Amino acid sequence: MKVIPINIDAGISGFESPAAEYTELGLSLDKLLVKHPNATFIGQANGDSMQDVGIYEGDLLIVDRAEATIQGDIIVANYNGNLVCKILDKQRKQLLSASINHPPVSISDADEFQIEGVVIRSVRLHRKSRELLSCLP
Repeated sequence: MKVIPINIDAGISGFESPAAEYTELGLSLDKLLVKHPNATFIGQANGDSMQDVGIYEGDLLIVDRAEATIQGDIIVANYNGNLVCKILDKQRKQLLSASINHPPVSISDADEFQIEGVVIRSVRLHRKSRELLSCLP
C-alpha cells in the first residue's frame, strides 16, 4: 500500500505533522495477510456463534485452502450443503461454536462434510466500503 502525500496549507505554519516521516510505508496488505494467494479466498462471517474467538457478524474471513488442519483450527466447511465457520475438533469428530448458546455438532459418515479451508485471519469492518457493498449479497 502506497500512501501519497498531499500538501494542504491550512494557514498554520511552523509545526510538522508527527506522521510526516511515514508518507510511504511500502506495505502490501495482501503480502502481510495472505501466505498462499492462489489457494486463498475471503468470506464474510454471518451470525454470532464465533464471537468468543473474536469473529463477529460482518467480519471478513481470510480462508486458506493450502493449510493443513490441526486440532482446534477455525475452519470454513461445507456441512450438509451449508458453509459454516466453526472450531474443528478432530478427536471427537465435531464442529464447535465459540459460544455456549450453540451446542457442538457431530460429524457422522452420513453427513456431507468437506473442509473448505482454515481461517488464518479475520478483519473487522468498522465501516463497509462502497466497493465491498457491491460485492456482497
